[in-house]
Amino acid sequence: MSLRLIFMGTPDFAVPTLRALHAAGHEIAAVYTRAPKPAGRGMKLQPTPVEVEARRLNISVLTPTTLKTPEAEAEFRAHNVDAAVVVAYGMILPQNILDAPRLGCFNLHGSLLPRWRGAAPIQRAIMSGDQETGVMVMKMDAGLDTGDVAMTERIAITDKMTALDLHDALAPLGADLMVRAMAALERGKLQFTKQSEQGVTYAAKIDKAEARIDWTKSAHEVLRHIHGLSPFPGAWFELPIEGEIVRIKALRCEIDQTHRTLPAEDKFTFGCSDGAINILELQRAGGKPMGAAEFMRGMPPQWQPPKEIA
Repeated sequence: MSLRLIFMGTPDFAVPTLRALHAAGHEIAAVYTRAPKPAGRGMKLQPTPVEVEARRLNISVLTPTTLKTPEAEAEFRAHNVDAAVVVAYGMILPQNILDAPRLGCFNLHGSLLPRWRGAAPIQRAIMSGDQETGVMVMKMDAGLDTGDVAMTERIAITDKMTALDLHDALAPLGADLMVRAMAALERGKLQFTKQSEQGVTYAAKIDKAEARIDWTKSAHEVLRHIHGLSPFPGAWFELPIEGEIVRIKALRCEIDQTHRTLPAEDKFTFGCSDGAINILELQRAGGKPMGAAEFMRGMPPQWQPPKEIA
């Protein structure tokens, strides 16, 4: 026994779920993903990670620009599926699409709902200092991540985790969870719980304007800000180098346990309101990511970290 499914997803985060559902024996009637976009030096059209995986698995791929037309609805319904699985698709599903599959549409969301509904739950959980997060399988409704929850897996967030680290931990965890959810759905055993009205927060899309590091905040707040935005868009600060103000992205850091309150010459260490941060990995504008020691070796011979950071 298996379900006939439509899979809807776009980024790397969605790929393990597509792969796992296919491996579990479900029939993927079609994959919906966003259209290819120009990227790279030649600005060639690049298919999404989900499209690449779907074509590797010999699954039909559709890239509609809207799902709101009668034609889009008719095409969707023509697949005659039991359910749709949605993972970071990036497009709102109108009610007539939600109603089309026999058993409904099911979303894998990267937070512990109702906390962090919306576009950037992984980043916001880290940036807000949350101690744990997780993945949930939710039956979709017309609201923004407001549907009833079926299954949950939790994971601790440590101060060493960047957004990429957490992403890479949650993606396979979510894939396994969705496979178990579809197995329960197939048996008619998938149970749902309404989301609480308490503790609702929204994970707004990351704005590049909020990426600048504020060194007047506590060391822990700065650390979580840096890690929550790593690797993209990257939390940044500016340094004077050879008479030029250069933007530097901080990609990984730790709290300095020596409790220095000013930058030190022997470490790439910056003061915060209640201590200091050691930058472990960083990236100069136009350069590649590198460790702090390698970065320091590339500085002019007489250069020293400034005593104050703008």
